[in-house]
Amino acid sequence: MSVELACLDLEGVLIPEIWIAFAEETGIEALKATTRDIPDYDVLMKQRLSILDQHGLTLPQIQDTISRLSPLEGAKEFVDWLRERFQLVILSDTFYEFAAPLMKQLGYPTLLCHKLEVDGNGRITDYTLRQRDPKRQSVRAFQLLNYRVIAAGDSYNDTTMLAQAEKGILFHAPDNVIAEFPQFPAVHSYEDLKKEFLKASNRDLTL
Repeated sequence: MSVELACLDLEGVLIPEIWIAFAEETGIEALKATTRDIPDYDVLMKQRLSILDQHGLTLPQIQDTISRLSPLEGAKEFVDWLRERFQLVILSDTFYEFAAPLMKQLGYPTLLCHKLEVDGNGRITDYTLRQRDPKRQSVRAFQLLNYRVIAAGDSYNDTTMLAQAEKGILFHAPDNVIAEFPQFPAVHSYEDLKKEFLKASNRDLTL
């Protein structure tokens, strides 16, 4: 029997959307766009970097916003519950330069994400993707290592990961994503997400 691996998205699933939090602090509405709205991640990031450049905003300013964020209510407990029953990896399109304070609050689960390129003045000049379609490719790699993968996410950029996994679950997803991907069960609470993980498991697990 294969070892089961849980793969989770980060923003919107365990932590608040960082760009939305920064948009609210700066009052720049256009920064609220996420992968829930724009499926093409490269288009989205180019838009974000252009806005930061126009307004002279820097990485330390974003990190200052992040320092005041906390995981979503119940997220830490859910991570602990999951780690008792599955191997856990977070697959995210965030950046290591953003995520560190929040990963500490979650107990440092394994995180695979991207890196930012920053100049000497703290200006974000570019970003480096770990690889193309990284969430799906990560799940595929785990499967080649004989892991059985159960995955959960909330956005367009999670759907290839959910499709590649042995079982995919939408969590906290907006109506447009749920409507476009009816093949995935959609839940909105950690208790219901636990039940979906138990249902998807090939082992006899309990709450």
